[in-house]
Amino acid sequence: MFSKLLITPTAIHDVFIIEPKVFGDERGWFAESFNADDFSKATGLDVQFVQDNHSFSSQWTLRGLHYQVEKTQGKLVRVVAGSVFDVAVDIRKDSPTYGKWVGVELSAVNHKQLWIPPQLAHGFLVLSPTAEFLYKTTDYYHPQSEACLAWNDATVGIEWPLPAGVQPNMNAKDASGLSWDAAPKF
Repeated sequence: MFSKLLITPTAIHDVFIIEPKVFGDERGWFAESFNADDFSKATGLDVQFVQDNHSFSSQWTLRGLHYQVEKTQGKLVRVVAGSVFDVAVDIRKDSPTYGKWVGVELSAVNHKQLWIPPQLAHGFLVLSPTAEFLYKTTDYYHPQSEACLAWNDATVGIEWPLPAGVQPNMNAKDASGLSWDAAPKF
């Protein structure tokens, strides 16, 4: 643990839960959401972020599982309003955790962030009435090489926290994601 960040490894190699130190009093709180030096010292990674993204979604919206085959993106993700169930899937053939997934609740209350290295599929399900999701990427959006792994692929077997009888709200691209066998891997 580094003094400003609590780093927790996950079941997937190189995926970390990051918890910044939150300073609070009767007025509210303050947290440093990103510091390149602290991130590097705490994780051992030297990453350069080139793009910040911000999305707003309603409850039970499912986005993903996205990745880029070219110009792969590492992502540092967090939630600033509401809560989501955030998922990363390891699609690196040479990884000891190939084919595995990890899910973490990220919320405006718990301040947790998730580091997802390049070459992993990523998605999230909105748990609260609405959520604002922010993420930094290590490369630019490259729509020509974007791929989408099916959110409900039986081989991967993600246990999404959907209430019985509730279907996720998705766009056409996410609803028609590729099966594990058909999805490009690294």
